[in-house]
Amino acid sequence: MEPSENQPLYAPQEPIFPRRVSGFFRTFKWWIMGITLGIYYLTPWVRWDRGPSLPDQAVLVDLAGRRFYFFWIEIWPHEFYFVAGLLIMAGLGLFLFTSALGRVWCGYTCPQTVWTDLFILVERWIEGDRNARVRLWNAKWDIRKWRLRLTKWIVWLMIAIATGGAWVFYFTDAPTLALDLVRFEAHPVAYITIAILTLTTFIFGGFLREQVCIYMCPWPRIQGAMMDDSTLTVAYRDWRGEPRGKKHQNTVGDCIDCMVCVNVCPMGIDIRDGQQMECITCALCIDACDDVMEKIGKPRGLIDYLALSDEEAERSGTPPRPIWQHILRPRTVLYTSLWSLVGLALLFALFIRPEIDLTVEPIRNPTFVTLSDGSVRNAYNIRLRNKHGEPRQFRISLSSEQVLRIGLEGQDRNIVTLDPDSSTQQRVYVTARPQDEAASSDRTELRFWIEDLESGERAYKNTTFNGRAN
Repeated sequence: MEPSENQPLYAPQEPIFPRRVSGFFRTFKWWIMGITLGIYYLTPWVRWDRGPSLPDQAVLVDLAGRRFYFFWIEIWPHEFYFVAGLLIMAGLGLFLFTSALGRVWCGYTCPQTVWTDLFILVERWIEGDRNARVRLWNAKWDIRKWRLRLTKWIVWLMIAIATGGAWVFYFTDAPTLALDLVRFEAHPVAYITIAILTLTTFIFGGFLREQVCIYMCPWPRIQGAMMDDSTLTVAYRDWRGEPRGKKHQNTVGDCIDCMVCVNVCPMGIDIRDGQQMECITCALCIDACDDVMEKIGKPRGLIDYLALSDEEAERSGTPPRPIWQHILRPRTVLYTSLWSLVGLALLFALFIRPEIDLTVEPIRNPTFVTLSDGSVRNAYNIRLRNKHGEPRQFRISLSSEQVLRIGLEGQDRNIVTLDPDSSTQQRVYVTARPQDEAASSDRTELRFWIEDLESGERAYKNTTFNGRAN
């Protein structure tokens, strides 16, 4: 059957007005929202003293200086494997929690969930709870409706601006940038970034909401591979609740079909219909149903965190397995082990990395130069990094089984001075006299040494010297 010309290809978005609910999971979500938003908004303003020549922002992605600062840890561009390791740990952690507890990331800590919760809270403060918002939605546009809508949108916009502004503070000194933004002296990139993040936060948190989770986010479609019948997830005990009916009827189950679980759901689904891709396991339906069960004198837990593997046992009246048996099983143990190994490897690499870092790059075009007196000279580019917070002097020397001489371009001595937390490239010349064996040999092994004249710490790199036999 072909669609008619006037039939839309896509169903229009049905507005969802979640009802206010209280309980353990709602309180837990408030705490998660407060902590995560506090970390996001306040972290750029935390100070950390690294010395007079280095930034004092505790967490800073310094793109200009090509550094990442995290309290006492400093990551250089060539140490990007630390960032890659953290991303791997984040992925494994997501697999672990999804395998054990379903979509707890989506329901509690996903930025889309956190900001949507905040926007719904503002909406409830201004427009009222579910029934009031439904009436306002269906009402004609009058002065009252415009006043409430504009007030809500202005508060949403202020939150969105704060969100975009907080993000750019991670990339430069926060107090300085804040002052520049107020004076309209900041770089245009800062204003553009804030504008884009403000717009996306305003639209995603205020209007699209569940549409982002259902249609824009890929994770709902991936989570199926991460879950099995032992995964604890929010579910409805239909063997206890069905058939539905009023509480005064003796032939029905515990569910009185009050629709509270549907009305509190931010995704607008009915958990009683079984597992659904749209469910983010926020557990608000558990709080709502438990409250109803207490009022009608029924046991709590009609909707709860359940594992499908316990269904048959519960139907027969047998107690389900302990929670720890669902969490500690081969898949979760494997994810935990991999996550721990990556974390330990990063810690090991962090603590053993040297304070002196150098790379040696032989100049291959040409591989050597014959001087007027017959000497053979090779050139090398040596890059030094001073990871300290004060200037340091480094002596460059070499060792080899053959006689070789070293000289630094632009330096009277073999000493290079580096500014704090900086790197430099130094051209180094190594020469073999005509009578030296290295001048006529094919290759001669040599080792460049770098010594910190203040601490005495040394580091080396091996390379080769090319003679005329090439």
